[in-house]
Parts: sequence; C-alpha cells; structure tokens
Amino acid sequence: METKWLEDFVSLAETRSFSRSAQLRHVTQPAFSRRIQALEAWAGIDLVDRSSYPTRLTSAGQTLLPQALEILGSLQAARNLMRGHQTSSQDMIEFAVPHSLAFTFFPHWVMELRQRFGAFKSRLVGMNVHDAVMQLTEGSCDLLLAYHHASQPLQLNPQRYEHLSLGTETLAPYARAGSDGEPLFRLPGRQNDRVPYLGYASGAYLGRMVDLLLKQSSDALYLEPIYETDMAEGLKAMALEGHGLAFLPASSVRKEVSVRRLVPAGPRQAQQAFEVTIEVWLYRERPEVSRHNKPAAQALWDFLKLDLQRRQASPNS
Repeated sequence: METKWLEDFVSLAETRSFSRSAQLRHVTQPAFSRRIQALEAWAGIDLVDRSSYPTRLTSAGQTLLPQALEILGSLQAARNLMRGHQTSSQDMIEFAVPHSLAFTFFPHWVMELRQRFGAFKSRLVGMNVHDAVMQLTEGSCDLLLAYHHASQPLQLNPQRYEHLSLGTETLAPYARAGSDGEPLFRLPGRQNDRVPYLGYASGAYLGRMVDLLLKQSSDALYLEPIYETDMAEGLKAMALEGHGLAFLPASSVRKEVSVRRLVPAGPRQAQQAFEVTIEVWLYRERPEVSRHNKPAAQALWDFLKLDLQRRQASPNS
C-alpha cells in the first residue's frame, strides 16, 4: 500500500475522470491508471466502474472513499504534529525543487539573492516535478520552485497558492562539438542518417516541452531515440560524451558552451525554431490558508515580490 494510491483514488472520486485526475496529479494517464489498478489489487476487488462515463465508484469504492479520506487526514494531522516539534528549524527555508532546476538555476539564483537579500538558511529537496508539487500541497515545504509554460501549467488552485516569476530559461538542442567546431549531430537529420536522440523519460516536464516543440516542426525530423532519463544533467553527461543530441536548459550548459564542449544543434538557418522559453516560478501556500508560516520564508517572499514589482515598473533596469 502506498499513500499516493489513496490520494489518486480520492482525486478520481472527485473528478470522475482518469485524464483529469492524471493531470491534477502530474502523472501520465497510463501511470495514473496503473496506480488505481495497484490499489484495486491490494483491496482485492474492483473499486471503479469502468463501464460508465463519467467514471463512478463501485459499491466497494464508495465504502473505501470515507476510509481513505480519514486515513489521509490522520496522516496529515500526524505530520503537522511532528512539524510542531521543529522549533529549531524555524529559520530554515525549505525548498522543493525539480532536479533540473536544483542542479542549474537554484545555485546561481541563491548566490545572487544572498548578495541582495542577505544570508539565509535553506534546505533543498530535489525530486521530479510531481513529487515536488506534492511536497507543497502536503505542507512539507515552504516554497516550490518549478518551470512554467502556458501550454503545461501546474494544476495548483490559485485560491490556495500564489506565485512569483523569477526569470526565464531557454530549452534548446545541443550536441558535442567535433574537431571543426560544428556539432557532431544536427537537426533535422536525414532518413538514411538519423540523429541519435537523448530524450527525457515519459512524464518528465521538460520532456513534454520538447515533445511540443518537435510536433510543431514544419520539417520532417529523423531522430533515433537511444537513451532516456528524467534528469537534464544525465542527458548533458551523455551529450558531452558524444552519444547524441539532447534538449537542455541553457543555464545547465552555460559553462560547456562557453568553452565549446557543447554547441547548439538546431538547423543552421533556423536555430530558434527549436528553442522554447520557459518561465521559472516560485510558489507558496497563501498565508491566510497556510498550515505553517515561517517568518524567514515570509521575509524572503516579501523581498522577492517587491523586487518583481520594481522590475516590472522598470523593465530595462
């Protein structure tokens, strides 16, 4: 039994839609369906009537629903009690951060922030996007740092959560440079000479952005997928060894591009056609509904909010 199975089940009971619940839970629909099936295997009985639309619970599912809500409520109450003992950590700001941002954006951002805001204590928990979002919604962190794009927004209730824009990131194709300084591999490839492609694992946020880019291409693309992972740093390591082409955040390859170990690998005449700009947002639970408010986290938020207002008022400053 995993608690996320119960959370999935409760979400499905509320939305009555596998696709909608998968979106809200930040997983693919096949993965969401497998987790519901795993719960049914554990229970030893069907909990969902799949012959109806919208989806509805079986009688066994209706029986389990209040029990699931009670279990999840008790677990959250226990977590809150334990957090009440963390008096020594009240000045420690806890961040939930997807792996790609944890390795690239976060270290530089914190260093620059400390020069303007001052020293502060921070704890970073790196994980995939889904689990990072769950850290925020479960009250297990103070702040969530995540990518944002209009085509792939995080499904967070704006009445409960607010955000600040911290900047932008560019996602683009890169490959190792050959002895002539040109990329070893370049889009779009040819039918008889496909580009070895290093891709993100299914469900990865950056992977969904890359899929969107590739689908929008007006030219035929000839890619040969040979490797996948959900971590941008893993793709970068493979690209540096010359295994293939990968779409990477610009901040993660800044150093390698400056010494030309990696070079842009889009079409010569249309590099920008395969680039996408993604915002970096910082999220928090609104103070009026927050389960725990830390003065340190509030002070940092107030500073960042004022800084954003100044930048918006003077965009060229």
